[in-house]
Amino acid sequence: MDKQSRYAELISQIEVFANDADHPISVLSNCAAVMKTIFPEEYFWVGFYIVKGDELILGPFQGTPACTRIKFGRGVCGTAWKEQRTLVVENVEKFPGHIACSSLSRSEIVVPLKHNGVVVGEIDIDSTELSTFDDVDRQFLEHAAEMIAPYMAKLAIPL
Repeated sequence: MDKQSRYAELISQIEVFANDADHPISVLSNCAAVMKTIFPEEYFWVGFYIVKGDELILGPFQGTPACTRIKFGRGVCGTAWKEQRTLVVENVEKFPGHIACSSLSRSEIVVPLKHNGVVVGEIDIDSTELSTFDDVDRQFLEHAAEMIAPYMAKLAIPL
C-alpha cells in the first residue's frame, strides 16, 4: 500500500476516534496507536505533547521513553510551537538546539495542534532514517491535527 493510501486509512480511523467523543486521553492514545500501527517502519516514535503554560508536557505516545517537558522555543517541538507551523526536519543533528530524547532519531516532523488559533499541543513523529518525512506527510498530518485539536484543547493550558 502506498503512502497516500495508508494516510487515507489513518485519517479514516482518526475520524472514528474523533467522532467517538471519548475522553481526550483515550482519543490521543488511540490516535498514537493507529499512527504507529499504520506506519510501523517509518514511525520510530509517535506521540503528543500538550501545552501547559510555557512548556510542552508529554502526552500519549508509542515508542521508547521520551522527554517529559520541552520549553517554549526549544528543540524541534518548542520551535514548531513558537513559529506555529509544521516543521519537517530531514536530519535532526543539523537542527539548531535539537533535543535528543533518543539517539536513534534521525529525522522528525512536528505538527502544531491549533484550537481557535492557539497552539494547544503537537503531534511529534521521529524516524530512525534521514529524510523520512515530506510534503505528503505534512499535508495528511495537518489534516489529522485539525481533527485531534479539539480534544487536545480540553487538556491544554495555553500561555
